[in-house]
Amino acid sequence: MSKRIQYTVHGNVQGVNFRSFTESKASSYGLTGWVRNNAKNQVEGEAQGDDEAIQKLLKFLESGPPAANVTKVDKSEMDVKEGESSFTVK
Repeated sequence: MSKRIQYTVHGNVQGVNFRSFTESKASSYGLTGWVRNNAKNQVEGEAQGDDEAIQKLLKFLESGPPAANVTKVDKSEMDVKEGESSFTVK
């Protein structure tokens, strides 16, 4: 059964390839959704797929790519969106 989450990653997460790493990981896990930088120097996004794949992505988000320094990940569940076919960087 699919579920969807919204997430915000705090710490040194901009300018360290976080979005491209997230897109790569999420796509490899079969997830759909998106990721982007926000004005508060955080990375945020939404991801949708099966629970196991979502948990794998959350584990990655807690550490990020090698140059990142993640201090916190906020997440919440949301309604599933129909018609999405890929995971993208916005």
